[in-house]
Amino acid sequence: MDGTDIGSAYRFICIVISIGFKLPLKQNDKKRANWGSQIEFILTLIGFAVGLGNVWRFPYLCFRNGGGAFLIPYTISLCVMGIPLFYMELCIGQFASLGPVKVWSINPALKGLGYSMVIVSALISFYYNVIIAVCVYFFFASMTRTLPWSYCDPVWASCDCRDRTMNRSDPNPWNFSRTECLNFNFTKAKSPSEDYFFSHVLKLSPNLAETGGISWQLVLCLLAAWLTVFLVLTKGIESLAKIVYVTAIFPYVLLTALLVRGLTLEGAQEGIRFYLTPNMSKLADAEVWSDAAVQIFYSLSVSSGGLIAMASYNAFNNNVLRDTFLVPIINCGTSFYAGFVIFSSLGFMAHTKGVEVKDVAAKGPGLAFVAYPEALSQMPVAPLWSILFFLMMMMLGFSSQFSIVETVLTGLLDELPSVSISRFGTILFRAGYCLLGFLFGLPMVTGAGFHLLDLVDNSVSGFPLLFVGLVEVIAIVYVYGFIRFRKDIIMMLSITPTRKKFVNFSFYCFAPMWCIFTPLCLLGIIVFKCIQYKPESVTNAKIYPMWADVIWWMITAATIIMIPLWFIAYYCLHDGCRTLAKANSPKPKWGPALRENRLGRYNDAYDRNKDLIQPYDAWLSELNIKHPNENGNIEATQDDTLDEKRETTGPAEEPTRNGIANLAYTDIQ
Repeated sequence: MDGTDIGSAYRFICIVISIGFKLPLKQNDKKRANWGSQIEFILTLIGFAVGLGNVWRFPYLCFRNGGGAFLIPYTISLCVMGIPLFYMELCIGQFASLGPVKVWSINPALKGLGYSMVIVSALISFYYNVIIAVCVYFFFASMTRTLPWSYCDPVWASCDCRDRTMNRSDPNPWNFSRTECLNFNFTKAKSPSEDYFFSHVLKLSPNLAETGGISWQLVLCLLAAWLTVFLVLTKGIESLAKIVYVTAIFPYVLLTALLVRGLTLEGAQEGIRFYLTPNMSKLADAEVWSDAAVQIFYSLSVSSGGLIAMASYNAFNNNVLRDTFLVPIINCGTSFYAGFVIFSSLGFMAHTKGVEVKDVAAKGPGLAFVAYPEALSQMPVAPLWSILFFLMMMMLGFSSQFSIVETVLTGLLDELPSVSISRFGTILFRAGYCLLGFLFGLPMVTGAGFHLLDLVDNSVSGFPLLFVGLVEVIAIVYVYGFIRFRKDIIMMLSITPTRKKFVNFSFYCFAPMWCIFTPLCLLGIIVFKCIQYKPESVTNAKIYPMWADVIWWMITAATIIMIPLWFIAYYCLHDGCRTLAKANSPKPKWGPALRENRLGRYNDAYDRNKDLIQPYDAWLSELNIKHPNENGNIEATQDDTLDEKRETTGPAEEPTRNGIANLAYTDIQ
């Protein structure tokens, strides 16, 4: 291939990319950073959505909830709740170029919703990095000739550890001398991988009350994880945008390599058959539908503020409608794809042990750190495949963690302009948050740490996300108004006639979801989860004492309490019901951030006020309240049958004057 061919190929690739993604994406906003291109934004969203849960959570839910049948409630949840909320959050973030807290100038009384999103993301970031730290530990532990969890090493093995080749009839089952293990109990036997993970890596205590000591190896890995997060996010999205090319793309290369290897193993077909075989009777179980909805929320990261934060760095006219379908489909496809990788290897392990696949599958972290590593240990050239697997896990984890932490920082820095105005102050603030995250993670690397992590995960990733999503869709569709929101989206996206047709057509799909099906489904699932709720001390009595339930409720309350607290405080501080219309109307500055994008009703005060008072047109017309004149004054005249006197309000900056016309004007503002 000569230079001409290379040049032609390069130009062709550039044309294809430019058609699909319209490079570049920057807009003239000196106050706020922007993505360098749409590809960076899309890769960041993919990295944000595709995380560790796609590898261990979805495959387990799939085989537990009916195999291939689980795809039915999963797909319905994606279409009814996932994609509509995904689109809504991208739109409001991009339209206003504001983070998850500041964006609620769209409805000042519900600003607590933004704080709830930040709290949820912060709690997730604290425990998510602990899981990444475990991946880091396994990654370096794999750099040996023989994987350490492939046999019961007397250096770390407990008395319950049993090699898979051990014969129960052997009078001396241990190949090393340990007098404390002479009375071996086979009923408590653990595989080497299970014993290595729980007894050696985690040093897991029997329950939450026994904290045990700190695993200093995990402390160092946790420190390394937070240092990595800080270094990548030092410059915010400017530095994040460069790393996503690796963290978002390379895991797919590793997944494919692991899948190809898994499919060549004996017994792989049995594992995949077990993964996909549908059990349609499971669809009658309401818990299956609840699991599907929670997995969609957790996987797509809706209701956590991350989508709003990432979209706030977009150009005003970026095609988020395309992104709305592209990213969720890739995310869900990755979950399904990862299931083949996992269960092909589990099928091989089941074949080797002579047991059924369901006997080797594990739940949650156990699938990634026990079952799959054990399958890896039985492969030829096991250390190589183990290194590739945990490298993939690290990248998946970091790609999500970067966006989660940036969500929190964006929300807080938008509220602290005095800090964000200085580059040094911003870096110091980011370093402080990473240090705080490291300190919050320390209790999770103790003996009871993974019990605590599981408790926090259960309290954050379920009910709070659903509740925040319900309040969010009600706030946008019913308080701000669907018609108004629709006009905003059309103004933002309809830059070409073709795109305008697609945008208008999309509302035929999204309107019934936003207005009816999404809130009803969310409400139904929330009610179901409340009815089915059982305290942790009941479901796992041996692990969680009674006071663990108090911790669960405190964490759950902390994630949603800001919504009612802010609502009540706002009305108490703003003269109660007299400000009802004002509190539930956007602030005057709500709208596009740049002047050149403030078109139509956002172009001047007259247009904005006219739009804001539309819900009150009937009442205002009775009073003959006029819109502001060129001097910023409002004139209101009542009908002769009511009062022949003509009252004139003061300027807009004097809202304390008396008179019903001035009250109306104040409410509008």
